Amino acid sequence: MGQFNPMYVTFGIYLVAVLLIGMAAYYSTRSFDDYILGGRSLGSFVTAMSAGASDMSGWLLMGLPGALYASGLNQGWIAIGLSVGAYLNWRLVAGRLRVHTEYNNNALTLPDYFFHRFGARSAVIKVISAAIILLFFTIYCASGVVAGARLFQSLFDVTYSQAMWLGAGATIAYTFIGGFLAVSWTDTIQATLMIFALILTPVMVYLALGGADEMSMAIQSASVSAGKEYGNFWANTTFIGVVSLLAWGLGYFGQPHILARFMAAESVKSLISARRIGMTWMVLCLLGACMVGYFGIAYFGSNPDQVAELGGNNERIFIALTTILFNPWVAGVILSAILAAVMSTLSCQLLVCSSAITEDFYKGFLRPDATQGELVWIGRLMVLAVSVIAIIIASDPDSKVLGLVSYAWAGFGAAFGPVVILSVFWKRMTSAGALAGMIVGAVVVVLWKEQANSSLYEIVPGFIACLIAIVAVSLMGKTTEAVENTFDEADKSYRAAK
Repeated sequence: MGQFNPMYVTFGIYLVAVLLIGMAAYYSTRSFDDYILGGRSLGSFVTAMSAGASDMSGWLLMGLPGALYASGLNQGWIAIGLSVGAYLNWRLVAGRLRVHTEYNNNALTLPDYFFHRFGARSAVIKVISAAIILLFFTIYCASGVVAGARLFQSLFDVTYSQAMWLGAGATIAYTFIGGFLAVSWTDTIQATLMIFALILTPVMVYLALGGADEMSMAIQSASVSAGKEYGNFWANTTFIGVVSLLAWGLGYFGQPHILARFMAAESVKSLISARRIGMTWMVLCLLGACMVGYFGIAYFGSNPDQVAELGGNNERIFIALTTILFNPWVAGVILSAILAAVMSTLSCQLLVCSSAITEDFYKGFLRPDATQGELVWIGRLMVLAVSVIAIIIASDPDSKVLGLVSYAWAGFGAAFGPVVILSVFWKRMTSAGALAGMIVGAVVVVLWKEQANSSLYEIVPGFIACLIAIVAVSLMGKTTEAVENTFDEADKSYRAAK
């Protein structure tokens, strides 16, 4: 690799930039509300880009292209399911949740929102929901650490352990320092980097192969050699397999780090513009990621002598194509997009975990009268604590990014998705119903993953079980007049604000 590599320079500039943003956000953070939700001050563009960047973690540039490269277009159903799920989440949940959290004690976290929305008499619902967040987010955070480690390990000739600490270090630093504002501002830059990389890379692969005819022939040849129909959406899969991939879209309704962006928007109207910006960005990024994986089949089929660049890991397809096809200066910028994807998601996940511990455990049980400054510093310390646990989980070098993400995504989607949806549409939903749904959804996901001998993605049975539990238990009880009145006021405010 030589003593001087331009990629070191571009990576260095990028890392310094996000740390400077963290420092700027530090001086704008005066309260715990600022640290967790940025004072509910995000405009349309920042809301859209931050929601997109925090959603699309390292799996977008590693896991998804790797899946397409290994199996072909049949993995593209994930992108379709995610696009539909994200649109429905923006359309049905975003504005309503923004208003309902404000009307329910200006809730800063999902556990706090659930507690006030359902008029809970005890803090059990806070404890359970916060525990679910900590369980699945530590796994989710670990996926980000793994993705960052893979990037640093492949580019800078370091051990997996060293790469893991390098990849996580900068993210932990600016999240610790700047909180939500730092995370949201850097997300905007990171989202721009991601879409730039995902549009440019497949274009370069296309040009390197010589055009559409050459690419089609290369894919057909690769299909014959591997005995797979790479170009068929229905090949090498089953109905359950397609349903499982489409079901990724269900996960959107329960992801705390995405829902936090809706809660932080400055107004309901700003979310309408944010939806248009965010969905355009997302569809282009998913299309680009799928094209990287699919075009990669053609490229390495035509250049078998370069397959060694993958290092035996399909999830390195984006890294391999970038280092082969681009000038090192440009490659450094493009590969920074992977780091951007990792950092944007990992940072907001650390922040959500920190807020759950600080707001729902520390303030809720240990120090109800804690000052704002104290809460901010406890939040920062919790960022460090969760980071250490995630790094321990990620310490296995054989960990797969997409596998870790799919488990955590299912856990949140099944445990929180139906609860969030019904909380903004059905005023008869009770605290007991919400609690039952969360527990049942989370347990079914874990048991299905560990015990069921089925190819059906665990989010499907978990989501359905959660929905049934909520409705059944809620119908056996009743809500208070105060809870229903608050719901009606929030609903009326939302309709007036549209």
